[in-house]
Amino acid sequence: MAGIEAWVRVCALDEIPVLGARVLRCGEGEDIALFRPAADRVFALADRCPHKGGPLSQGIVSGDSVTCPLHGWNIALDSGQACAPDVGCARRYAVQVRDGTVWLSLSSMAASDAATDAEALA
Repeated sequence: MAGIEAWVRVCALDEIPVLGARVLRCGEGEDIALFRPAADRVFALADRCPHKGGPLSQGIVSGDSVTCPLHGWNIALDSGQACAPDVGCARRYAVQVRDGTVWLSLSSMAASDAATDAEALA
């Protein structure tokens, strides 16, 4: 990832349930949903489905995607992209797990940065 990013400590990893989510309320800005599809992995997306704005944090996490609770769209957690045949993208944020603590960059990421970010965390 290019550029300097400011990382913010969000919570302990154990505060996000496996196969669940936690919402980071951002006041006037968009809320951010933190998803934990596996014991050691966390992804961060805007808590808003690209279809009709449904709260992704209330969806079902399965594998590396979340299903929007309003209309059933599947959103890939690593890229924020809606899975075919649906089209759209939820804003994605860089997230790291360091020593059992979740850190978040409040700078949104382009979809092309998703693979680089995922590789850095592996």
